[in-house]
Amino acid sequence: MPDRKTGILPDRDIFTLMENGALQLSEDMAERQLQPASLDLRLGKVAYRVRASFLPGPEATVEDKLERLVLHEIDLTKGAVLETGCVYVVPLLEKLALPDDISASANPKSSTGRLDIFTRVMVNRGPEFDKIPAGYRGPLWMEVSPRTFPIVVRTGSRLSQIRFRIGQAILSESELQELHDAETLVAAEKPNISGGGIALSVDLRGTGEGPIGYRAKHHTGLVDVDRPGGYDRIDYWEPLPRTGQGELVLDPDEFYILVSREAVHVPPRHAAEMTPFDPLVGEFRVHYAGFFDPGFGHTDAGGQGARAVLEVRSHEVPFILEHGQIVGRLIYEHMKSLPDALYGQDLASNYQGQGLKLSKHFRS
Repeated sequence: MPDRKTGILPDRDIFTLMENGALQLSEDMAERQLQPASLDLRLGKVAYRVRASFLPGPEATVEDKLERLVLHEIDLTKGAVLETGCVYVVPLLEKLALPDDISASANPKSSTGRLDIFTRVMVNRGPEFDKIPAGYRGPLWMEVSPRTFPIVVRTGSRLSQIRFRIGQAILSESELQELHDAETLVAAEKPNISGGGIALSVDLRGTGEGPIGYRAKHHTGLVDVDRPGGYDRIDYWEPLPRTGQGELVLDPDEFYILVSREAVHVPPRHAAEMTPFDPLVGEFRVHYAGFFDPGFGHTDAGGQGARAVLEVRSHEVPFILEHGQIVGRLIYEHMKSLPDALYGQDLASNYQGQGLKLSKHFRS
């Protein structure tokens, strides 16, 4: 199949951006930093504790705002603790000098979302988070706010990833229906395809004797984001047992790990992103980490579809979540061309073929 003129840039094209100077790295690229359809972003040498979250807006740089909002500066070169409930702004090791036809977007990595670390990328004179306009030239900054666990980070820690695109890449509803008929994007008898995406619902019945989800504990120890398998699950998480009702009351200010009822499949020539379903259906937020790489849940990559893990937090009031309730939509996009490496096949992954699963930091 020939390359498309528009779409999400695959790994080889991202590497070309580096060779051409459109993507500039302050330090050599780290192992596995380049993903099939994205690049991991790395924290720089210093973090600024700020009074509150902010956007630079169209008339200011991030540095302009930092001059009056910084409370103190933290050296990250030897590692540092970021406390819950605090907001930090960190310059990244990557900078951009994008061509006029290439834009970008950022999103937390899967493990970041499962640790309830709120991250957003900013650019100078940017009117919104996580969106980098075509032609942007300048530094990248990340807002980091741990919500549940205090974390240890250091220069080079990877909390977010960036995706590059040319032109319009999102599939129309008719294209999405055609792709689902050919590839089975979600394992559902009657997939709900509308609003430009395909619906995902929550599984609150589970299978076997295992839990239906986990609720984070309060007042835990630190989590080092660069230490996979370093912590006992029981010290940080409370398992949620199955109930006959197939429902769960979400308490305000609590953080839950749940899983989708449907298995998800992202074919090799496509990428996907999880978006909120509709704020009018309930006062809760689902899924901080939204990127699904080409090959996620793909049969040739060793899976028959993989469940989407849902990072759930209620807002102001308790809310009853019911089994099968729609909680989000998958938006599929065209890849500009087939990546050299596929998720879970050429690049090993902690989450390929997953069901209900905590972040890679926790042992069973």
